[in-house]
Amino acid sequence: MTRLEAFCDVVFGFALTLLVVSLEVPRTYAELMAAIRGFVPFAACFAQLVVIWRAHYRFSRRYGLEDSYTVFLNLVLLFLVLFYVYPLKFVFTMLFDEILGHDVGMGFHEVSVLMRIYAAGFAAVFLIFALLYAHASSLRNVMELNPVEVLETRVAMQENMFMAAVGVISFALAFRYPALAGWTFFVLGPGLAIHGSIYGKRVRALAEKMGVG
Repeated sequence: MTRLEAFCDVVFGFALTLLVVSLEVPRTYAELMAAIRGFVPFAACFAQLVVIWRAHYRFSRRYGLEDSYTVFLNLVLLFLVLFYVYPLKFVFTMLFDEILGHDVGMGFHEVSVLMRIYAAGFAAVFLIFALLYAHASSLRNVMELNPVEVLETRVAMQENMFMAAVGVISFALAFRYPALAGWTFFVLGPGLAIHGSIYGKRVRALAEKMGVG
């Protein structure tokens, strides 16, 4: 484990801690029920942070880069993760309340701004991952990556560019259609599945051709 990876793990752990400490200790039955209702938004936020941490873990394990550009991109990523902890929780809390039929007390303008904030953060995070993989690809000769590893790097870069693009589309839609901006993220599952199926076969075929395990 590199020092950069260890530092990033600490920050991710701190971000998860912020999700917990933002919860007040319930003093009454009503407050306890409200805290329990907050379990689903908390779980959604937790899952998103874990997805980002997992993506960072995979990149770090693959390449272990610690040059100045990689450090800079990692610092920007950590800044975004910490900055977006509370907006992320607010978005999912509002969404869950709306699903339960509670009055969220927000008009068109407020929801539009909130979706733009979320979409911008989502796009920025995965754009950084795309830049990290693009940087790793540019260093493929230095790191002596074999053709399979080069293809895997390109596939990972494409996946993150796709996710960033979905965030950008959601951001644009949020100006006029905030609800549709939220639904846009549901294309991620099918889109990534199709991309993974197509390029997964290519990676496996290349690996078999080269005799790479």
